[in-house]
Amino acid sequence: MVVINGAVVPLASWLFSVTRVRVVLYPWMLLASIVVAHVVTLRILEPRGWAAVRLGPAAARPRPIISAGLLGALAVGIPSLILLSVGWLRAEPGPSGSSLAAAASIALFLAPAALWEEMVFRGYAFTVLADWWGPAAALGATSLLFGLVHFQNAGSSLASVVVVILAGVFLGGVLLVTGSLWASFAAHLAWNWVLAGVLHSAVSGIPFTTPDYRVVDAGPDWATGGVWGPEGGVPAACGLLLASISLYVRRGRREES
Repeated sequence: MVVINGAVVPLASWLFSVTRVRVVLYPWMLLASIVVAHVVTLRILEPRGWAAVRLGPAAARPRPIISAGLLGALAVGIPSLILLSVGWLRAEPGPSGSSLAAAASIALFLAPAALWEEMVFRGYAFTVLADWWGPAAALGATSLLFGLVHFQNAGSSLASVVVVILAGVFLGGVLLVTGSLWASFAAHLAWNWVLAGVLHSAVSGIPFTTPDYRVVDAGPDWATGGVWGPEGGVPAACGLLLASISLYVRRGRREES
């Protein structure tokens, strides 16, 4: 991160300023740092290569990646629709602009951030912990850490962090069931994009642009998540639990067959 931030980011910033292209470099810098760290680690320490972190060619199968993305979108989308239907979330007019263009630009921010988080919490560190302690312990430890680091976000609370821990269990479940970090990345990105790109709401307390319309909190915080966004409420937690249960049922059926 230090090397990339000191040597690459200034050059990239200058190039974008010359071409008048606006890009938020921070998430791309984070992603580049973890990719370089994995490249060095896999070349020096890990003979299994990218397969060890479930990013090899065998992990790039389209079907589980698409299925995981749909599951991630439904896990937060259905609870949010329920909140909208009962009036605890309410859609209001937003500033003028293109919601489609905003959704695309938001995806360019969310994608590197989601892949960075997946590689940090469910990449090589997850593999090493699973080798030492077993997959279940690795899933528990990384999910707990995944939740605790979100305490630094604005508007965080014990309840919201518990939901993030459940999200870590869900994403780790996707990783273990599909054998693909690409699939857990797709689920992670779909979850965040539904919140920011479709609902125009905050993601883990981080607000995004809301052209055309925005979804505002009109109900109790235990359900809507308050300033944290819908993913901090009980309905979102239930969505995660149901999605996680469906993964483990699927895994059990696969083992029986």
